[in-house]
Amino acid sequence: MKYRRFGRTNLQMPVISCGGMRYQHKWSDVDPSEIPKDGQANLEATIHRALDAGINHIETARGYGSSEMQLGFLLPKLPRDRMIVQTKVAPFADPKEFRDTFEKSMKMLQLDHVDLLSVHGINTDELLDWTMRKGGCLEVARQIQKEGRARFIGFSTHASTRIITAAIDSNEFDYVNLHWYFVNDLNWPCIQAAAAHNMGVFIISPNDKGGKLYSPPEKLVGLCKPLTPMIFNDLYCLARPEVHTLSCGASKPSDFDEHIRALDHYDRIAETIAPIEERLRDEMDRTLGAEWCERWYEGLPEYLKIPNEVNVLEILRLWTYAKSLDLTDWGQMRYNLLGGNGGHWFPGEMASKMDEAKMAEIVKRNPFATRLPSILREAHGMLFAEPKKRLSQS
Repeated sequence: MKYRRFGRTNLQMPVISCGGMRYQHKWSDVDPSEIPKDGQANLEATIHRALDAGINHIETARGYGSSEMQLGFLLPKLPRDRMIVQTKVAPFADPKEFRDTFEKSMKMLQLDHVDLLSVHGINTDELLDWTMRKGGCLEVARQIQKEGRARFIGFSTHASTRIITAAIDSNEFDYVNLHWYFVNDLNWPCIQAAAAHNMGVFIISPNDKGGKLYSPPEKLVGLCKPLTPMIFNDLYCLARPEVHTLSCGASKPSDFDEHIRALDHYDRIAETIAPIEERLRDEMDRTLGAEWCERWYEGLPEYLKIPNEVNVLEILRLWTYAKSLDLTDWGQMRYNLLGGNGGHWFPGEMASKMDEAKMAEIVKRNPFATRLPSILREAHGMLFAEPKKRLSQS
């Protein structure tokens, strides 16, 4: 395993983290007696595999159902000083609920402290306000830190670049969990801002949200040879020193294997990925045009400023990579979370809610403004399927 300094925390963070949202029994709290023995055995084997590989960052959340409780059956039996344990607690309007939820997390984990405590899901202006206001959730988190029950405080987010940057620029957080990978470059300014504030940077779900790379299309497989798409994406992220760790939401012990193989190239990342990235971008340019690939997002406001809150930026991002790299399954998985199906984790409406007349003025600064309505219609036809739910809603 390779390690990077996790920003101002000074923790030596493994570049691959063990995310705790896929090996648990259920996405809701259950009685301990309901946990199947083979399911618990699989979770414990997954944790042991991670630790054996040097992946000593174990990450979970109160919102991950039985994950904390199942980890609590194991973690107290392991050498505590050799693990970096992280949990996440959602912000609440009443900060007492934040404290009470944290207490439940600690009871489930059966630990006296966590190394990293995140405010989980600062995705909207309201949730940011609940966190940052005087007497809000951040103050509670800092009190928990003073009590010695959380070493460092950060936040996780699926928000727009504007909201993420506002939270980072407050300089109140030690680290951030956010999305950024080959198929989502829009948050790069957030990572640069985090680096300027000496914050740790944790990339959320580069395998799933980053392209559904555990089941890649043949076209992408061919373009990424001799690497796999997953290994390429790992190295693409780790090529930037501002990025410190990538989440692997393992469902079984072998899920780490491909990421560990990626580290065979760790000392020559740039030269390894350069020809593959060139092929990918050439194919995107060939399919969509170089100007589109370079400028498609320019002048586009976030969904709150679009009539009917159509999430134009997100829809065009999904269409861009689905159209050019055959990432249609991934695009459908993400697109159908719009329209309220993904809550504040994936906000805004589908392209079917588009009001062309009202939108024309809003998007006029985009170099492709006159083409956008037809592209949005095509995106809806390509990506719409039965509405999906987030894993936590399943």
